[in-house]
Amino acid sequence: VGCCVCFAMGSVVDLGLPPVETYKPAVSGLLKLEEALLFVKKTFEDNLKENVGLTRVSAPLFLNKDSGFNDNLNGVEKPATFHPRDYPDLSLEVPHSLAKWKRWALHYYDVPVGRGIVTDFRGIRADDDIDYTHSLYVDQWDWEKSIGQDSRTVETLKETVTKIYSAVLETERAACKRFGMEPSLPETLHFASTDEMIAQHPDASPKERENMLCEKYGAVFLMGIGGNKADGTLRHDGRAPDYDDWISPRPDGGTGLNGDLLVWHPVLKHAFELSSMGIRVDKDTLLKQLDLCGCPERKEFVWHKMLLEGVIPQSIGGGIGQSRMCQFMLRAAHIGELQYGWYNPKSVEICKEKDIKLLGLGEGF
Repeated sequence: VGCCVCFAMGSVVDLGLPPVETYKPAVSGLLKLEEALLFVKKTFEDNLKENVGLTRVSAPLFLNKDSGFNDNLNGVEKPATFHPRDYPDLSLEVPHSLAKWKRWALHYYDVPVGRGIVTDFRGIRADDDIDYTHSLYVDQWDWEKSIGQDSRTVETLKETVTKIYSAVLETERAACKRFGMEPSLPETLHFASTDEMIAQHPDASPKERENMLCEKYGAVFLMGIGGNKADGTLRHDGRAPDYDDWISPRPDGGTGLNGDLLVWHPVLKHAFELSSMGIRVDKDTLLKQLDLCGCPERKEFVWHKMLLEGVIPQSIGGGIGQSRMCQFMLRAAHIGELQYGWYNPKSVEICKEKDIKLLGLGEGF
């Protein structure tokens, strides 16, 4: 049973191991690896700020539970929570992401339309999968850009995504030149939608549709993430109701002003998500999506009231995984090679046999 099952694509019933039989790290030696991680992160962040018009700002490590500022992800994940010693009735949460906090920060920092912010976010997702592309530890560039109401369009989405992809391209060129690797990304990003892919491949799973696209085009922005199909099942993947707009109609006949940036990973040989982003909800969209998700009571939270009262500006934003970016740029098989996480000790032992060396606590201590 062992090897065949172990090296299948990660799921809740296997060991979450990468689908590789032979593997050689692109960068050898721990100190050289740390230098490579810093190089990739700095290169990409500099390109991102330049291309999209972002300023780096500080980020919180915890939020007040009652504020409604935390990202609810798919609505079922429980945040890591603690109570300060002297305030036992106060619940503070480690954020899943800064999806909503960033939008408030645009107001707080008085960021003008056409400019934005980016943070070096660190968080914990205690209910996330633990496999070769997922970790309990989250590190990402959380970014948000102020836009006008008339810019809540698919054109704005595509224009912004193209600028971000240019930053990815520029970083890959720099990394390949520095570490002696071959570039794999195409010059042009392909745009597709979940609606058209479901129509063309109704019996395929979301992951299978992603693989079809990325194997063919190399890099894809897949629009329309969140919401259900007519039969009540997820259209593609879940999205919380209070940040991305996943119901507004697009000119192509589909719905949703959001999407995922996917690339073909040359070592893993499957679609690999680098980022999730989108035009954010306005007042009307927020109320509709809260109702669709059966949580209209959220509009009583501080954050939601600020949006409904017009205090928080219209925006576009997203999260770009730092370890994910490094996993692609350095052609790594396992995300644990690039960050300190925790993984099943059995999978760690098998990884060692494959020359996949996980950092520190990835050893299963």
